[in-house]
Amino acid sequence: MTLQTVLGRAASRLESAAAGLVIGLAAGAVLLAGQAHAAEAPQAAPAPVARAAGEGPALWVVRDADSTVYLYGTIHMLKPGTAWGSDKVDAAFDSASELWLEVTNPDDQSELGPLFQQYGVSPDRPLSSWLTPDEKARVDAAVAGIGLSPAQVDPVRPWFAALMIGTGPLKAAGYDSDLGVELNLRARARAAGKPVRGLETVGQQVGGLARMSDEGQMVYLRHYLSTWDRAAADLDTAVAGWLTGDEAAMARFTYETGRGISEEAHQVFLARRNADWADQIQTLMQGSGVSFIAVGAAHLHGDDRVQDLLAARGLTVTRL
Repeated sequence: MTLQTVLGRAASRLESAAAGLVIGLAAGAVLLAGQAHAAEAPQAAPAPVARAAGEGPALWVVRDADSTVYLYGTIHMLKPGTAWGSDKVDAAFDSASELWLEVTNPDDQSELGPLFQQYGVSPDRPLSSWLTPDEKARVDAAVAGIGLSPAQVDPVRPWFAALMIGTGPLKAAGYDSDLGVELNLRARARAAGKPVRGLETVGQQVGGLARMSDEGQMVYLRHYLSTWDRAAADLDTAVAGWLTGDEAAMARFTYETGRGISEEAHQVFLARRNADWADQIQTLMQGSGVSFIAVGAAHLHGDDRVQDLLAARGLTVTRL
């Protein structure tokens, strides 16, 4: 999965606290900031994950004489009872001295809230002013499905509206961000005393979206409006492919959620970030030790995937 789902999850957290316009969004951020800090308290390791059928999700490794980096593609939201565990992933994770995620804490509302308020809200140019009458009707229907009124969403920019709308049908279908792979791995790492590091910051993630062109934002929003009725089924298909390590299925999903939307979406969500991460992994390989990197599965499939960028830097990546 990609940045869309990570930030869509954050947007959905803010939805539940939205009691008004900009004030509602800001208040939600303040309230949830305390929850995020509370989550930093020491915790026990989560219960073992049920084993996937067959070999489970794909895992890659980069090795040299004194360094090992595992690359594991994740899904940010899952349904209860999803069996994604595997012996090979557990062995790789246990051997690592540190865990790397896209961001250290994907639910850190103390950072997300102010960023969304700064870059996601524009009361001087309401969302309705961007939309045709037909698009407005579709947006109104979509936001009603997540328990918000059109007035509550009208101050937000199109990219933020797309995130909020895109999460709705997934939640309705039973997908839960609290069951996402990263949160499980993060809890396991903290229980084992492993440091958790981030390949980027939440500010970098939101900044990429905020800098999308006006037309790019509208293309992005229209995509979610046009795929609203099949979003959950599309994610079901992606999860099925992920669970079986089906690279072709995941490459199709990566295209559909990136370049299939627009070239700008592909660059913002995947290509630029993957290039930066490949640079960081190359630096890791110049040191020593074992690291486990878990990022959205779309970053490890399709065009401009991390493995191909590492190969271009002279590193050998092997699927286990």
